[in-house]
Amino acid sequence: MMLVFDHVCVFYGDTPVLRELSFQICSGEQVGLIGANGAGKSTLMKAALGLLPYTGSITVDGTPVTRKTLPEVRRKLGYVLQDADNQMFMPTVLDDMVFGPMNYGLSRAAAEQRAEETLAELHMEYLRDRHNHKMSGGEKRMAAVATILARQPQMLLMDEPFASLDFLTRGELQSQLLAIQKKLPRTIVLVTHQLEEALLLGQKIVVMHPDSTIREFDLSALPYPRDVEQPALRALKAEITDECRKPTASE
Repeated sequence: MMLVFDHVCVFYGDTPVLRELSFQICSGEQVGLIGANGAGKSTLMKAALGLLPYTGSITVDGTPVTRKTLPEVRRKLGYVLQDADNQMFMPTVLDDMVFGPMNYGLSRAAAEQRAEETLAELHMEYLRDRHNHKMSGGEKRMAAVATILARQPQMLLMDEPFASLDFLTRGELQSQLLAIQKKLPRTIVLVTHQLEEALLLGQKIVVMHPDSTIREFDLSALPYPRDVEQPALRALKAEITDECRKPTASE
């Protein structure tokens, strides 16, 4: 499954946020999307989901993202929000996990079976009947990921899912995400402000600049698990940092 952006423009009022942006994400890739504040990373994800109007072309597995195709597109894309409280709105984790599949036509029994299978694959059965307001921040973030996986999307769009967590919890969740990808492979786009996180998790890093130019870095030859102190990653970190500091045409 491919996600293709072709000369995409998005405006907030009269202000351009994305200008003629073009790149693609291929099936099975784990992509870290980074860039300065205001580069349009979250805007791009929302446009792909049909949450914002745009010009140009966005296609999901060959299907153009239009008002008419939104049900089909949103079946294929799972969106993990930065704030899990905006995503987990039912009383328990199980209730949240069955909500999406039932909206797509599954019976309660079939949706519960899918939710329980997903939790078992992730070794998260202990969260099944937990009340959302009684979970830790890290537990709630992983429950949010499980909720989206229960819908069985082909691609995960993750908008800073580990933001505002302490470094220990963040590290644990990064490891869990790699384990999820190994057990339940999906194409993943991870929006992050943390370059080290992108280096640890990504098979490709896409740097977005405020003028909507991009540069891609291929990390597919680097095995997991990774250590940011490895010489290859240290060199990449320096190169990507320099890329992020480059002035753009709009500056």
